[in-house]
Amino acid sequence: MSFLTDMVKGIDNTSLLSDGGNSSEFSGSIDTGSYILNAAISGSIYGGVPNNKISAFAGESATGKTFFVLGVLKQFLADNPTGGVIYFDTEAAVTRQMMDDRGIDTKRVVISEPSSIEEFRTNATRILTTYIEQGKDAPPMMMVLDSLGMLSSAKELADTESGSDKRDMTKSQLLRGTFRVLSLKLAKANVPLLVTNHVYDVIGAYIPTKEISGGSGLKYAASSIVMLGKKKDRDGTDVVGNIIKVTMHKSRFTKEQKKVEVKLSYTSGLDRYYGLVDLAEKYGIFKKVATRIELPDGRKVYAKAIYSNPSEYFTDDIMAQIEVAAGKEFKYGQVGVDEVVEEEVSDASEV
Repeated sequence: MSFLTDMVKGIDNTSLLSDGGNSSEFSGSIDTGSYILNAAISGSIYGGVPNNKISAFAGESATGKTFFVLGVLKQFLADNPTGGVIYFDTEAAVTRQMMDDRGIDTKRVVISEPSSIEEFRTNATRILTTYIEQGKDAPPMMMVLDSLGMLSSAKELADTESGSDKRDMTKSQLLRGTFRVLSLKLAKANVPLLVTNHVYDVIGAYIPTKEISGGSGLKYAASSIVMLGKKKDRDGTDVVGNIIKVTMHKSRFTKEQKKVEVKLSYTSGLDRYYGLVDLAEKYGIFKKVATRIELPDGRKVYAKAIYSNPSEYFTDDIMAQIEVAAGKEFKYGQVGVDEVVEEEVSDASEV
């Protein structure tokens, strides 16, 4: 393909894909802490959010947006011992104690509290520019914006201080420009940006609809938008946590509008395995027999027992089958999946 190289000679930011070019490609992922959520976002139970793009977690209050983001942040730091995180906190809600309690290395997290969209845009852009200038030897970095919905524009702040109640009609355009600039810089720098955002009810809609606040900027720029809802998780009459209902509102890597559920316990946090029983049942790895689950070896147990002792039931062989099932369930353009299942199961049994 030397003729292509000759044609783009002298043009910046171009390279052959065969040489590892195009930094905006999906180049890896960060574990979310939940196998089924990983699968819904990336198509693999061992995947997660892309490590060089914008990913958004949107939902109503108390649906776990910040919880999920902190979980991904913790995993990023664990996977990258020299890495660091820039955390833009617009709600002044995240404290050092909160991160310490989650086991996050706070020495590698910088908290910034921008007062406006313009301030966030300027600071984030400058940080990325400086990071890019450091070259390939720069340690891994991640950015978080928590949350977009609380960011005001400079005009909105000025109007408030002056006592004006005029609505700022420039805010959506300002956000579009902000994310347009950041998207390319993040991809070039190989830096992920996690964004949390609020949703609101669309008034007058024939069918009840939730809309993401802040206009279309985030919708166009994000590679993945994860919509979160919730219902109470009960043990008898006691509320012991939340079942978070996840919808892939937008995805460039998996099928959109896919729905999964993850379990968020008040005592043990995010359940890594929750949701895998349903996926295994759908693809014939497990079988539903009345109120119990029949395993491949013929044993019949309740799903609750499986989740209580996952290491016993989710063996390497079972996880290999679930991984292939996840690809079939969530990825685009899966061909010959059944043959791959048989091949991977055979390989796993030989190990």
